[in-house]
Amino acid sequence: MEGMIMTAQLLLSLSILIVVHEGGHFFAARLFNIKVEKFYLFFDFLFPMANVLNFSLVKFKKGDTEYGIGWFPLGGYVKIAGMVDESMDKEQLKAPAEPWEFRSKPAWQRLIVMLGGIIVNVILGVLIFIGIVYFMGDTVLPKEFVFNNGGIQAMELAEKLGLKTGDKIVKVNDQDYRNFDDLYKPDFMLSENAHYTVLRDGEEINIPIPKNFIENFNSKDAPLTFMSFRIPPVVNEVSPVIDLLYNEKGEIVETKEKIESVAAKAGLMKGDQFVEFQGKPIQYYDEVTTVLRSKPHDSISFKVKRGNDTIAYQGPFKNQVQIGFRAVPPRKEDFKTINYSLGESVPLGVSRAFGVIWLQLKAFKRIFQGEISFKKSLSGPIGMAQMYGGVWDWERFWRMTGLLSMVLAFMNFLPIPALDGGYVVFLLFEMISGREPSEKFMENATKVGMAILLVLMVFVFYNDILKLFTGH
Repeated sequence: MEGMIMTAQLLLSLSILIVVHEGGHFFAARLFNIKVEKFYLFFDFLFPMANVLNFSLVKFKKGDTEYGIGWFPLGGYVKIAGMVDESMDKEQLKAPAEPWEFRSKPAWQRLIVMLGGIIVNVILGVLIFIGIVYFMGDTVLPKEFVFNNGGIQAMELAEKLGLKTGDKIVKVNDQDYRNFDDLYKPDFMLSENAHYTVLRDGEEINIPIPKNFIENFNSKDAPLTFMSFRIPPVVNEVSPVIDLLYNEKGEIVETKEKIESVAAKAGLMKGDQFVEFQGKPIQYYDEVTTVLRSKPHDSISFKVKRGNDTIAYQGPFKNQVQIGFRAVPPRKEDFKTINYSLGESVPLGVSRAFGVIWLQLKAFKRIFQGEISFKKSLSGPIGMAQMYGGVWDWERFWRMTGLLSMVLAFMNFLPIPALDGGYVVFLLFEMISGREPSEKFMENATKVGMAILLVLMVFVFYNDILKLFTGH
């Protein structure tokens, strides 16, 4: 079911973005009286092979344009008369140019048509970010909460970096920060000489962030293995059974059988507060989980405070990893909700939208410099679907859609033949030099571009499947 929800969210988001993008080309073409023969959501052929498996799921004709939904859900297109495009319609280009064809129009009009899709994707992305800021605002956990409640909980990724549980992060890149979310923002990690300044045992030290560290965050679960805020070991909910065990190799695995939890056996109740665990006094929930995940324990002992009473428990714990309770999360009043007026939302939304473009440029720079792995940084449809999550969340859906709209605009602007950016380069060359590239050159360039896209598509799918089964 989770897989279906992920797929449904991705398809809906892509459908919106594709229709908007191709609509930008469509309306720009019609603005200059250029005939548009097809407007398709998804491809009605096996992209990029225009003559293979040609059929559509739905189609109808209105005016000169055939509208439809193709069967291959990895894009879409508009077939503009007199233009070398995905359809590779060579016959039409053999005839003399007609006044309603793309090739008969001035270069500046053709440039606007090619930029139409990118422009509307940027507009959509900006509007989505403005809407999210205005209608949802920001709910954040202030720095003071983390700083005054035992610092951070450092998990696997953070420990690899050199952080430790209990560290109090004072600054990021020598700058003060306001909220817990600021500690792992991509633009911060892509900065030159990125580092944390932490207070540890009364001394401030710098923890450098490797230039390729952001590769570790190329999955929706990555933040769960980085760092968290610390919370008291107070029982919020008791689980009757557990789902994790140590196997004979000492690895933590999911159990297929139902095993009664220690929390249920001990009769733990909501509000119980752990004060001692394995003979040592404790203050934080992570002190329980860290001990349990460090090695297998044959037995377990703890004390909890319930009102004025202290309740002790000791019992077998062979191969178990969990006690079977969830701790009380931060209170609603611990979070800070920031609401923005429309006047405040517009510049902030625009800034966040274009921040996505800036982040892409910084990432590409690191990739070209060899500081970040192209393979590890790339996600395809499977990776993107996982980012939406297995539960339908409209806020996350629109955040992802806004982000993808800006990414789609950026990617289409790349100077690769068959992408909008490739056409833009050729048109700018024509406008500057006064010489129009031949149709044969455009045809061959498009073939090369489509071959590049095909290779990239195969690689992306292979990479996604590899990550799915290996986790990296």
